[in-house]
Amino acid sequence: MGLTNRRQSNLSGRLNRLAYWQIALALILVSVVIAAFGEAGREALKYDRLAILDGEYWRLITGHFAHLSNSHLLLNLAGLVLSWLLVGRNYSSSEWLVVLLLSIVAISSGFWFLEENLLWYVGLSGVLHGLMIAGAIQGLKSLPAESSVICLLVVGKLVYEQFVGPLPGSESVSGGAVVVDAHLYGAVGGAVAAGIFWHRARASTAI
Repeated sequence: MGLTNRRQSNLSGRLNRLAYWQIALALILVSVVIAAFGEAGREALKYDRLAILDGEYWRLITGHFAHLSNSHLLLNLAGLVLSWLLVGRNYSSSEWLVVLLLSIVAISSGFWFLEENLLWYVGLSGVLHGLMIAGAIQGLKSLPAESSVICLLVVGKLVYEQFVGPLPGSESVSGGAVVVDAHLYGAVGGAVAAGIFWHRARASTAI
């Protein structure tokens, strides 16, 4: 009986770890598959304002999973893994999906309505800022000190980018110009998602 329970516990632990990485693994898979199609995949799926005006609305979503180069892809995937290690346990997979969608909506809306001169864009970095800030805000409940540091670092980076520009070396590593406003819009979307979950949790507690 003890052996059976131990095996069941180990299996449950593995399943929990797999569930914890569900969204991150899905993002990695989608990004890698698009990258496998090379330039053709990037051109077909990137955020392209003129193509969107012609009705190719999927680009509002797929542009965030296409990348400029393999180095750009690896940089963003490394950032994704780091983000998940830091804050990935702070939401369920379904909640992370909401954070992801709101971050994408915020970035694409910001581009569309506020960045009319931005003709094209690729990359996951804006979404990563949304995921990181949402996870850090939620983490204030259970790990206030560590989560406060993460929030301050992300906000500090956003302020630096808005007033100074991209972090030194980021453009050379990614192989192209960094659209820092994507990071700001993504963080706004993530913060909105975190606020929704925070309010919902408080309302449930009050009831």
